[in-house]
Amino acid sequence: MSNEGLSFIVFSVGMLALMGIGMNMGLALVLTGAGMAWVLDFWDTQLLAQNLVAGVDSFPLLAVPFFILAGELMNSGGISRRIITMAQAWVGHIRGGLGFVAIGAAVMMASMSGSALADTAALATILMPMMRQQGYPMHTSAGLLASGGIIAPIIPPSMPFVIYGVTTNTSISALFLSGIVPGLIMGAGLIVAWKLVLRNIELPEGQPLPMRERLQATLKAFWAMLMPVIIIGGMKSGVFTPTEAAVVAAFYALVVALLVHREMKVAEVYGVLVRAAKTTAIVMFLCAGAQVASYMITLADLPSVLSGWLGPLVESPRLLMLVMMLVLILVGTALDLTPTILIFAPVMLPIAVKAGIDPVYFGLMFVLNGAIGLITPPVGTVLNVVAGVGRLPLHRVVQGVNPFLITYTLILFLFVLFPQIVTAPVAWMR
Repeated sequence: MSNEGLSFIVFSVGMLALMGIGMNMGLALVLTGAGMAWVLDFWDTQLLAQNLVAGVDSFPLLAVPFFILAGELMNSGGISRRIITMAQAWVGHIRGGLGFVAIGAAVMMASMSGSALADTAALATILMPMMRQQGYPMHTSAGLLASGGIIAPIIPPSMPFVIYGVTTNTSISALFLSGIVPGLIMGAGLIVAWKLVLRNIELPEGQPLPMRERLQATLKAFWAMLMPVIIIGGMKSGVFTPTEAAVVAAFYALVVALLVHREMKVAEVYGVLVRAAKTTAIVMFLCAGAQVASYMITLADLPSVLSGWLGPLVESPRLLMLVMMLVLILVGTALDLTPTILIFAPVMLPIAVKAGIDPVYFGLMFVLNGAIGLITPPVGTVLNVVAGVGRLPLHRVVQGVNPFLITYTLILFLFVLFPQIVTAPVAWMR
């Protein structure tokens, strides 16, 4: 057997085995990369260490800890709660209104944090008790909240876009712009799906709030809504880069939490910093481990093997995109979004570019596919968050997410058939 074939077996079987025993994904990547180095007779501990450091030695990756910090500050400082309260004031009285509140709040919060887990946790913590009290079917409600949470990786600012841009050397600003319209389409798709689901659910209508109370709720959310305007406007006008935008977002959230809303005390900042640091450590170790595996994958020339498999499809870009999306759907059932980006994006992007596919469009499709994987069993990280917050069995949440998972899959293949939905707005905004 050739070195390439043996390396592929070591990588695929090794990853599946280590994931099967529940090993940390970052460590699994390091061990898999080390195994490939031994098979290739390229064992060098110094080289492994250098690749670990190289995986996190990147200025654009500094955006990740600051966006994570911004999300933690939003949840602790009352910013997320005010967004949800404002949405409830306007549409909460409609039959099934809390579902529409969840969708609207998910879209607005996505434009601030860029973290699916943070947004989902905030939505579920606030809305699930209210839904349970008002008689909503909890498995369907949990599925909706999980589906709303994964809009965060698509609408800017998006941490997965930062990681994808660093990994593939694609413009992060262009990736951010590419996510605006698809993110809004995802929100619209959830509205349609929720309306269809409501046909089989008996829920009462409420009384609309007086206009004065609606305006008061909107005014209280003013500082929260100003945050995405500052971030996206600053990047679009060239005032700051995406990395600097993350710092601005974290600082703005801190100022609003401490001085404007005054819902967080100075003593609580330490706890927020610790939580953000723990999450950052997980993401960064994933990046470091993936660099080791990626280096060995390149050394084994596995991209050429994949190119040989997909080579006949290069002449048909849409068919190639369809096949790659199907592959990524299967990958998403087993891998989280970040390792999927770190492992597969550098391998697949050159093939897509060779077929004439726009790299920014491919990046959007790649991250969207990976985001859908967050609500795809059996791994489904976001599903686990909602199940934990709502104290529901995971299989019940999986049942509830199915209508929205189908909606997102249809949207994904709509973008495959009509890439102009993504590329045209980006060209106009740039």
